[in-house]
Amino acid sequence: TVMTSKEIKIAYLEYESIDQLDPADKELAEAAIKATEGSYAPYSKFNVGAAVRLDNGLIIKGSNQENAAYPSGTCAERTAMFYAAATYPDNAITDIAVVASQNGQICENPATPCGACRQVMAQYQTKGGRPMSILLVGSGRIWKFSKVDDILPLIFDSI
Repeated sequence: TVMTSKEIKIAYLEYESIDQLDPADKELAEAAIKATEGSYAPYSKFNVGAAVRLDNGLIIKGSNQENAAYPSGTCAERTAMFYAAATYPDNAITDIAVVASQNGQICENPATPCGACRQVMAQYQTKGGRPMSILLVGSGRIWKFSKVDDILPLIFDSI
């Protein structure tokens, strides 16, 4: 047998500011920024907001919620996705935007979702039967990925 070397490449777009985004992405990014106001992060002081768009056009916001009984809190991404799925179970999540701030200022670099949030995104993408775009917003740059596979290669979907 011969070993074969493989490579995974990830394509994404990078923007310098929110003003470069198309109107739909700008609206979603602004909703994620607004969502940081609902963050409860007394321990980390790292306020994260997320906004998901459903296939009916509705935008749902969520924020990170910390708890003294760590790890009982939850991330902004899962807060938004779980609320959207529980409230609108027949609607696919088509897009998600995530932003983090500290001391009232959006972080310069985009905050990337944790592994658990990436897996939840993957499951909702599969459930929705279509790619879910991801917009990671920082004050110095914004990254846009066209599907969850781009931030979670080799998605676990074996069951």
